[in-house]
Amino acid sequence: MADTLDFLLEIGVEEMPSAPLINASKQLPKLVESRLDAAGLSHGAVRVVSSPRRLAAIVESVACETEAIHESLRGPKAQIAFDADGNPTKAAQGFARKCGIDASELSRAVADDGNEYVFAEKNVPSAPAMPILSTLGHDVIAAIEWPNYRSQRWGSEHETFVRPIRWICALLGSEVVPMSYAGVTSANVTFGHRVLAPGARVVADPAAYEGVLEAAYVLSAERREAVIREGISKIESERPGSSVDTPKRIFDEVVNLCEWPTVLVGKFDEEYLKVPQEIICESMLSNQRYFPIFDAEGKLTREFVIVSNADPKVSATVVSGNERVVRPRLDDAKFFFEEDLKHPMEDFVQRLGIVTFQEKLGTTLQKVERMEKIAGAVASAAGENEQGVADAVRAAHLAKADLVSQAVVEFTNQQGVMGGYYAEAAGENAEVACAIREHYRPRFAGDELPSNTCGKCVAIADKLDTACGIFAIDEPPTGSSDPFAIRRSAIGIIQMLRTMPSVHLAELVDLALAFYKEQGLEFDAEAVSRKVCQFFAGRLKSIAKDEGIHLDSIEAVSAVGVIDPAEFIARARALDTARAEQPEVFDDLAAAFTRAHNLADASLGTEVDESKLGNAERALLSACVEGEEKVSSALADSDFEAACGALAALKEPIDRFFDDVLVMDEHIDVRENRLRLLNRFAGVFAGVADISALSRKK
Repeated sequence: MADTLDFLLEIGVEEMPSAPLINASKQLPKLVESRLDAAGLSHGAVRVVSSPRRLAAIVESVACETEAIHESLRGPKAQIAFDADGNPTKAAQGFARKCGIDASELSRAVADDGNEYVFAEKNVPSAPAMPILSTLGHDVIAAIEWPNYRSQRWGSEHETFVRPIRWICALLGSEVVPMSYAGVTSANVTFGHRVLAPGARVVADPAAYEGVLEAAYVLSAERREAVIREGISKIESERPGSSVDTPKRIFDEVVNLCEWPTVLVGKFDEEYLKVPQEIICESMLSNQRYFPIFDAEGKLTREFVIVSNADPKVSATVVSGNERVVRPRLDDAKFFFEEDLKHPMEDFVQRLGIVTFQEKLGTTLQKVERMEKIAGAVASAAGENEQGVADAVRAAHLAKADLVSQAVVEFTNQQGVMGGYYAEAAGENAEVACAIREHYRPRFAGDELPSNTCGKCVAIADKLDTACGIFAIDEPPTGSSDPFAIRRSAIGIIQMLRTMPSVHLAELVDLALAFYKEQGLEFDAEAVSRKVCQFFAGRLKSIAKDEGIHLDSIEAVSAVGVIDPAEFIARARALDTARAEQPEVFDDLAAAFTRAHNLADASLGTEVDESKLGNAERALLSACVEGEEKVSSALADSDFEAACGALAALKEPIDRFFDDVLVMDEHIDVRENRLRLLNRFAGVFAGVADISALSRKK
């Protein structure tokens, strides 16, 4: 077996942005590993070391040469491979071509089965690793992709990279792997921190690489993250009960903006605490990458965390400079907020008339008018009193007002939040202000729902109006396109309606479509309503499946057209539980129902002539009558467990019926009477679930 050495490929560049650096760090090990495998060089683990100025792969135990290959490949029988004159046939030529040799190079030999075959001998000598790695290094650098970022060219070179390449360190053991890219030739040197350790540093071998970097004030991404988190923990411990807000996206970016992090604390003027903390925090996080500090009560403090990449000796200067930088940003936030407060919210609402919601669906003001009607209907269906309905309508009226405010134009993530502040300042009641603030919830899977009923009513109105409108103009979400996040909206509506079981989704869909009709939009309301309901049914199935309900139970409930979320989940779960407790009963019942359903003739109706019934038929009719009453009562009380129990009670009489009765009697009046009885039997199930789904193979 060939000797092995570690391999290092480091690409040194001018500072890379965080997002492409993270993306490239994921690509690099796959690119290196795939090319090593393709070349036949055995190797160990591939690890990435990255910083804003470098992207490196360290590969353990790379073979110093490929293994020699000797293969003897058996082809067709000799009598098939050669004709009577000994010339190769098409079979021999095809086999030789497949093996990469000429037919004249084929040999003949007798195999163990006593037959003579042709053979192709394939010999591939071992190859040294160095030339392979030279090519690999160039190709890997060229293969890295930079989605959403334009690659650059520099000097007179034609090869590209996300930022100009300044050095390449490539080593196999202690030897330099010769390669070049865009005019940069490989060597055994790296470069340290731009300020703390400028200049070239020799790397003796890959094992020494990270030690050389650390001595030159450069830490790996993992080490930088640990240092930053330790610094933040120290700050929190020095301020009992405090917490530092470190959103993952911003935190990952900060990790990739430094090579030798120092965690510091700055302060801003107390006057800015009068401004809504959300826009202060967004300004610091998004514009400056500072982390806000909150006190034990969750209130924003004047302090914020800075992660410096400068010499720790000048930390005081760094803090002072960042405090000066943050001031104008916060001044802007304060100015926007105060200017917005000078305008009545109604002015903002009217300005929505010049803001397009969707080209075919009209303006945002028209959307608001539809939302008011839907929100009022939801509140009424949810059992809210007159004040509750009025609050929902008012909150819907003001929900989108902040979209034209200066603060939201500057800080788009705070839509809704700022509207809540403006509503409070305008004297709106707390329920309305809270609903405006939270009506975009839930924004994603697992997000919190609006905290009050008013907020849920407005959120449902907003999301349902959009979903129905998009279907009405026949632009539903596809596998690759969902620009209005209709799937996410549907899931949000479902989660909210699960807490509001008295609200019926199908009725809301028809209502939302009717308001588009009133607006003058032309579409087939019945067909669109059906499509929207089917769309919600699909989301309900996925949610039920994720919650552990068996697929055939889900299909059984879905088949009867239930789309009210709370009822759908409760029915499916009750059916699942009943089946688990009485598996044989429901398996047999499903088979019997399927048989009855296949025989039944709906055109005959369900009026049974009792005078023509035998004992088994009378017993089944009696069970059906009792079952109808019990199912009807159970469904009225939303007691789906009781409904399933009532269905289970039909097993014995239907089994006896099929054992004792010939349904397709030769006398037509007897036959049709029995078919009416089966119609009656199948009808007991109609309002609960399609039990036949339980007998299908999944």
